[in-house]
Amino acid sequence: MQRYSGFGLFKHSLSHNENWQRMWRNPKPKPVYDVIIVGGGGHGLATAYYLAKEFGVKNVAVVEKGWLGGGNTARNTTIVRSNYLWDESAMLYEHAMKLWEGLSQDINYNVMFSQRGVFNLGHTLQDMRDIERRVSANRLNGIDGEVLNAQQVSDLIPFMDCSKNTRYPVMGASLQRRGGVARHDAVAWGYARAADALGVDLIQQTEVTGFRKENGVVIGVETNKGFIGGKRVGVVTAGNSGHMAKLAGFRMPIESHPLQALVSEPIKPIIDSVIMSNAVHGYISQSDKGDLVIGAGIDGYVGYGQRGSYPTIEHTLQAIVELFPVLSRVRMNRQWGGIVDTTPDACPIISKTPVQNLFFNCGWGTGGFKATPGSGHVFAASLAKGEMHELAKPFAMDRFYNGALIDEHGAAGVAH
Repeated sequence: MQRYSGFGLFKHSLSHNENWQRMWRNPKPKPVYDVIIVGGGGHGLATAYYLAKEFGVKNVAVVEKGWLGGGNTARNTTIVRSNYLWDESAMLYEHAMKLWEGLSQDINYNVMFSQRGVFNLGHTLQDMRDIERRVSANRLNGIDGEVLNAQQVSDLIPFMDCSKNTRYPVMGASLQRRGGVARHDAVAWGYARAADALGVDLIQQTEVTGFRKENGVVIGVETNKGFIGGKRVGVVTAGNSGHMAKLAGFRMPIESHPLQALVSEPIKPIIDSVIMSNAVHGYISQSDKGDLVIGAGIDGYVGYGQRGSYPTIEHTLQAIVELFPVLSRVRMNRQWGGIVDTTPDACPIISKTPVQNLFFNCGWGTGGFKATPGSGHVFAASLAKGEMHELAKPFAMDRFYNGALIDEHGAAGVAH
């Protein structure tokens, strides 16, 4: 690593970064690629990285209409967990969890993955029955999980109101100790740098406006800067996936909703885990610099507006003050919204499409960030071989026709 003296740092500060090494190139598109990834967020960049590293497919382009990691990757609350109920989704998220645990070393970039534990609170007898069922299912799949009683929760989260005087008293919780948070920007930047180093072309400020097909087979993408040829195309565009499917000539069974989050002013450390509640409908964690990171569910309407709505903010903060009255006077610094695409069964679509050699990875709803490494790895394997990875097969889009749904509304009831 190159080191600079105090004078050297001063000299480079006056150079307007002209002599600094860039994290990745900004190349001009080649005429044709083996694989084109549409969407330069975490999932798309991870897909490109694993294509090059694990499967030897290095003639790859990531085409992004804005800047890398500037969509939902920059607009989420960074929670990572794998404690889903059904085998299919639990194994997919656990695959991601195992990749998270070695990700900083793998891509040589600190993604600040912190396994501080994730609590899912139970407020009713039915909540506790569901928690016991989910933890048991997790353990059968080799995924860690614990069932806690009210006293254990109170001991581990001392600033939360666990008294019996609240509107929804805490009766217990599930705890996945391997869950936690990561730094969303670092995930995008780390994957981008690592993919670029393996020869992947990262093409920013280039919007895909259509798909060129011959005899029902995709042969590339039309962009606002011209045509780019591709032997296979993978679309990973989160909230815009329905629009991209329409451009390709078919309909995807998804809806796009705004999802809001908030960040408070920095305060002294008070919360050292992730705490979420379906009953009061809110969740909270604290960043390393002291901000409280807060969120809840999607806005009830369909749309692409990232501004969000005041009723959702009010509902979310009401839930947090219910759990933590001590935070009632903390001021919120900022609020934002992302656009999530949701499916009828609250599970993703990782699938071939009616257009040959065109693949879609979408419908992650509120759980996309935590799946980033696993989603990218599984999608890369599918694109490299032209056949869906075993973990992806249950998430084919034809499940909405044959009825083989994977209903995870219980585990994904709170957006996180």
